[in-house]
Amino acid sequence: MAAIRPFSGLRGRGYGRSRTPARQPDPVPLSASVVDCGVYVDGERLPGKWAHGDAIAEARARDNAFVWIGLHEPNSEQIQGVADTFGLHELAVEDAVHAHQRPKLDRYEDSLFMVLKTVRYIAHESPTTANEIVETGELMAFLGKDFIVTVRHGQHSGLARLRRELDNDPERLRQGPSSVLHAIADTVVDHYLDVSERIEHDVDELEDEVFAPRSLVSAEQIYLMKREVLELRRAVLPLATPLRRLAEGYSRLVPDDVRSYFRDVDDHLTTVSERIGSANELLTTLVDATVAKISLQQNVDMRKITAWAAMFAVPTAIAGIYGMNFQYMPELQWRYGYPAVLIGILLICVMLFRIFRRNHWL
Repeated sequence: MAAIRPFSGLRGRGYGRSRTPARQPDPVPLSASVVDCGVYVDGERLPGKWAHGDAIAEARARDNAFVWIGLHEPNSEQIQGVADTFGLHELAVEDAVHAHQRPKLDRYEDSLFMVLKTVRYIAHESPTTANEIVETGELMAFLGKDFIVTVRHGQHSGLARLRRELDNDPERLRQGPSSVLHAIADTVVDHYLDVSERIEHDVDELEDEVFAPRSLVSAEQIYLMKREVLELRRAVLPLATPLRRLAEGYSRLVPDDVRSYFRDVDDHLTTVSERIGSANELLTTLVDATVAKISLQQNVDMRKITAWAAMFAVPTAIAGIYGMNFQYMPELQWRYGYPAVLIGILLICVMLFRIFRRNHWL
């Protein structure tokens, strides 16, 4: 009797082999997304570099101190350590990681979460040839009693310059982390003012081009400009409600001394909104004017085509009649019949040309 061998048919296909788990990528440390972390006591920044845990411990061991930590495009793993240390709400943390949020202000138990849209004006030679004029980014801020955490998305929304200015103004920072939030909002709205002013200049230049004789500006280019204005509008208009809430005492985290500054920022935002509204209305008018010019030009072209067709119809009709090859036709046997017909065609065409020219069809 033959010995029974163990079944091994699956081994050739790799079923009997031991599998080693795939190597997971090493997590990116939090320091890769931290732009800066500082501890401020009585408005003065303490020297040295701080980890976020040591920074908040140092601030809570002192009076009138807070921490400002800035992050740039962190992922969910990188920001989780900061969220646990500062007690940030998980929903706000999720919004800060995934971005693509509308400007808003959310209040949680002991913190505020604010989203702002940053904008940058892209320089170009002419608004009639530019493909992009406004570039947007996002800036989030977590505000607590003794901390402010800023998270930014995009390459143009850096706060390094603002931090240096505040570091040189300890009197302003003595008001606490809410003063940093005001400085951020004020800086963002100032950029709105600058961008809206430049867009106004572009719209004025576009208006001059549209109403210039023999203008080559197309309706598509005006629609492109209108799209850029609407993108700026989506960044500006939703911010009005958060700023108004901060100015009206929406949270105790913003003291009365700082609320008055938010009113000033809200006034500047109103100016930007008015500029955007005016630019949008003017672009709508330019679109209508461009369409009217196109319709008028088409009518002019159609009249010219009709006039030339009428003049060409004369020799065509005469040539068609004499091309019938009938035997008994007028002047067929006349010696000067052929030049007489040519002269008659020419005279009729000249007469039609003068009539159409007098009526501004040509």
